[in-house]
Order: sequence, then structure tokens, then C-alpha cells
Amino acid sequence: MAAEQPLNGAFYGPSVPPPAPRGYYRRGHGRGCGCCLLSLFVKVIISLIVILGVAALIFWLIVRPRAIKFHVTDASLTRFDHTSPDNILRYNLALTVPVRNPNKRIGVYYDRIEAHAYYEGKRFSSISLTPFYQGHKNTTVLTPTFQGQNLVIFNAGQSRTLNAERISGVYNIEIKFRLRVRFKLGDLKFRRIKPKVNCDDLRLPLSTSNGTTTTSTVFPIKCDFDF
Repeated sequence: MAAEQPLNGAFYGPSVPPPAPRGYYRRGHGRGCGCCLLSLFVKVIISLIVILGVAALIFWLIVRPRAIKFHVTDASLTRFDHTSPDNILRYNLALTVPVRNPNKRIGVYYDRIEAHAYYEGKRFSSISLTPFYQGHKNTTVLTPTFQGQNLVIFNAGQSRTLNAERISGVYNIEIKFRLRVRFKLGDLKFRRIKPKVNCDDLRLPLSTSNGTTTTSTVFPIKCDFDF
């Protein structure tokens, strides 16, 4: 049996690993808390989105909101003269525009109604109509009338179109309504919104002096209602 080798120095056992840096466990604990808070925040946001989605679906199923409908059912254009070199447009245009609220539970306050008449992208007349309240499943007939004269300067292309339509006796005129409305549901009144209504497909014949027209047009014409 081999003899044990003598120790040259003191034996202190295996080496001890260095201590962990100060704050090591504290930082690890902080990361854990941060992850928990982030997870809780995400869960709360998802829960709110689900609750709001369910509430919106229930509201829609109960109320069934529908868009207001504008139609042009009649129009009379008895004057549309543009003279040069003064560039004065003289006009006389009357419209019949039924406005339909198809909703069973929603009323509408029309706090402001402005009607604008355009030809070749040029606005030649504007009027304000009387504000009113419209109840459930109700139709209100608007009768905007544009009459008078205004300075309207056309470029070369617009002037060619005007001359061609003067010969045909039919003019392409656009009517745009600018609204400020509030909706009423029961005793609740919602904030004002500003929808736009565009009646862009109006091909209006010019009436002759004896009351007849050069051609016929098809009514009703549906207008675009845009929030």
C-alpha cells in the first residue's frame, strides 16, 4: 500500500464560489412583478374590448340604427343663363327632397341644414333651411329653392360644357346638403355630428317659356348620406 504523501501546506477544502452581486435577487424579483403587471394590464384591456363589443352588439340588436335617406323626387329649372363678359350666372331652381328617418327608436334633431348648388364644380348658390326635429319612422319634405344671380367664372373646358348643355337643354347640377344633427334615443341626446349628403346625378332639363321641358328626367334620385 502506497504511503500517503505529506501535505506541503494547510488544506482548506474546495473553493467557494464568489458571492452574487448586490441587488441580484432584488432585480429578478422586480422583473417578475413587471411581467405580472403587464399580463394583468393585457387581460384587462382584452376584457374591456370584449365587454364593449358585446354591449355594441346588444345595442345594435335592440335599436337597429339605420341611415337617414334623402331623395330628390322633383326639380324645376326655369332659368340658367351665363353671360359674358360679366360672368354672371342667373338661375331659378326649385327642388322637392323628402327626408326619411327609418328608425323605430331614434329621433333626429336637424340643428343646421345648408343646401349648396354646384355646376361644373363651381358653387353658384347656397341657402339655409329651417331647423326641425324628426320623429321615429317619419318623412319630412324639404323644398330648397335657389333663385338669383351670382358671379361664376368658368375656365375654357367648363365653358365648352356649358355651351354644349345649353344646346341640349339639359344641365348637370349637383346639390350638396351640409348638416349638423343630434340623435335622440329615449331621454338620451347624443352629441352633434356633421354628416354630408350629396345629390350628384341631377340631369335637369330647362323649362321652356310655355311650361314644357326639352326632355324628361327620371325621379326619384337617391342621394349619398355620408357620416
